[in-house]
Amino acid sequence: MTLAIPLRRLSDVPAPAKLNLFLHITGRRGDGYHLLQSVFMLVDWSDRLHFERRDDGDVSREDLTPGLLPAEDLSVRAARALQQATGCQLGVHIGLEKHLPAEAGMGGGSSDAASTLLALNRLWNLGLNRAQLAAIGLQLGADVPFFIGGRNAWVEGVGEQLTPVELPPARFIVVKPPVGASTQRIFSAPELKRDTKTATIQGFAANDSREGPVLDLQKILAFAHNDLQPVAQALCPEMGRCIQWLDGQGLQGRMTGSGTAVFAHLPQTTNLAGAPGDWTVRECSNMDAHPLLDWCSD
Repeated sequence: MTLAIPLRRLSDVPAPAKLNLFLHITGRRGDGYHLLQSVFMLVDWSDRLHFERRDDGDVSREDLTPGLLPAEDLSVRAARALQQATGCQLGVHIGLEKHLPAEAGMGGGSSDAASTLLALNRLWNLGLNRAQLAAIGLQLGADVPFFIGGRNAWVEGVGEQLTPVELPPARFIVVKPPVGASTQRIFSAPELKRDTKTATIQGFAANDSREGPVLDLQKILAFAHNDLQPVAQALCPEMGRCIQWLDGQGLQGRMTGSGTAVFAHLPQTTNLAGAPGDWTVRECSNMDAHPLLDWCSD
């Protein structure tokens, strides 16, 4: 009889970013949380994480790229939340390569948390399913269940209602100034529009497939928008300059999420030049599914 050898490490684990193709605020609950509609789309720009099992129960993190991350970042918090939820006595040392910009609205910290939960579920041999991991992830942030779900999604409620969708392959450019904006300040602004008419998946669908509705990318980009953008631009004028630069390239830029990154669809190969040196500029493609989709059962 051959016994399975327990895993000791998992290396080069991706934590991909997302873009919000649109973000509509359709109302506000009595507890103050905003009701929204959005399409979350995975893109091939990722942080990378490395995990080594510890038998002493401690959780530690090593930053492998320059930065000023808090000691209790979302990867560390995710590991400790998984310990608490399962009673697992094992620990982990996390090596974090941070490539996604902070305060970008691209879900970088939430994606780190989701990949940590997926990786440690394997490394610690816990056997949790996707719904169980998503429930733990929701305690860490509203975007974490999306990354655990592993599919592009139509998003509703306060961000917890996910319907898998398909999107056609496409290229995008993402531009972020060095400054960020406070999500809390954006959502608490009196001038924020909170009554956008509710949309339907069918209104943006081209057809249906086995995996879910196939959305028409051009229709979304033509008619949808980000309700947070006017407030964010007032707080961060540099973001408006990013959009103007994209306009000068013949591209229609818009804000993603609640950060200061903006993006535009690249209909064809474009020679982009002239962006200020302190901006982050990156071309990326969307993905059909999260690279760790098969690491967890449904």
